[in-house]
Amino acid sequence: MQHVAVKRGAGHPPAPRPSLLGRIGRALVPLLWLGPSIVLIAVVVLWPVIEMVRTSLLKFTSSGTSLGFHGTGDFTDLFAESDLVPVLLRTLVWVVGIVIVTMVLSLALGQLLNARFPGRRAVRWAIIVPWAASVLMTALIWRWMLDNYSGLINRVLLDLHVIDKPVNWLAHPHQAMVWMMAVAVFVSLPFTSFVILAGLQTIPADVYEAARVDGAGPLRTYFGITLPLLRPAVLIASIINVINVFNSFPIIWAMTGGGPAHATDTTTTYMYKLAFNDQHIGESGAMAVVNFLLVLVMVLVYLRAARWREEVR
Repeated sequence: MQHVAVKRGAGHPPAPRPSLLGRIGRALVPLLWLGPSIVLIAVVVLWPVIEMVRTSLLKFTSSGTSLGFHGTGDFTDLFAESDLVPVLLRTLVWVVGIVIVTMVLSLALGQLLNARFPGRRAVRWAIIVPWAASVLMTALIWRWMLDNYSGLINRVLLDLHVIDKPVNWLAHPHQAMVWMMAVAVFVSLPFTSFVILAGLQTIPADVYEAARVDGAGPLRTYFGITLPLLRPAVLIASIINVINVFNSFPIIWAMTGGGPAHATDTTTTYMYKLAFNDQHIGESGAMAVVNFLLVLVMVLVYLRAARWREEVR
C-alpha cells in the first residue's frame, strides 16, 4: 500500500511556477511595511542633508538670493576666516569636556539611583526635572543667576566672603565657557544617569553574589564586573551626548550669544552668525557640511576606540 501511494504521488504534475509579476509583487510586499519609515527618513534626514550640501555649493547675495553655482568657493572663503580655527578648537574642548564630566558624574549618580534608600522614587523624579525642562529656559535662568548685579551666585559668594565685589561672570570668555559647560553638564546628567541606571538594572544579582563568594572587594567588583557589563549603556549614552553637545545651540546663544565677538562661539553658533549676522549664507552652508562631517568623524572615532578596547580585553 505504501509503495502504491508513493507511486501515485510521483505522478502528480509539478506546482506551476509563479509568474514574473507575481514574484515582483511578493518582493515588493515588505515595502508596504517599510515604506512609511523610508519616506520619513528621506524627508527628515536625507532631504535636509541634500539641501545643506546644495546650499554650500551656491553663491548668495546678502538678501538670500541665489546667484548660481559657486563650486568650492564657499569652503575656500570659510577656511580663510581667521576665527575658524579657534572656533574648531573651542568646540573640541566643549564636546570632550562636557561628555567626559557628564559620563563620570552619571556613573556615580546611576549607582546612587540604583541603591535602595528612603525617598528613592522622589529623588529619581527630582533628577529628571532638568532634562524635562526647556533647555532655553534653563540657560536663561542660569544667566539671571550669574548676573553681576542681581544674580544669586554673586549674592551667595558675597555673603560667604568668597569674593569682594560682584563679578560679571559671562563677560570674561574663559569664565563664561566654564559656566556654560557646567550648565550643559547639568542639562545632560538626567538622561545619561537614567541610561546608566537602566544598564545597572540589567546586571544579574547572581554575578555580584559570585564575586562576593570569590572574595572580591567593592573596587574590584566595580571595575571587574560592573563597568564591563555597563559597556553597551556607556557606549549609547556617550554617542548621544557627543551628538547633542556638539549641536548644542540654546545654552551658548542664551547665555553669551557666542560673544564677546566670537570668543565663546562653537561651530553651531558660528554657523548661525555667518548666515544671519554676516549675511554669508553660502559660508554658513559650508560650515553646516563641516559640522556634519565632524560629528560623523567623532562618532566613528569613538566607536573604533570602544571596539579596540574590547578587542584588547
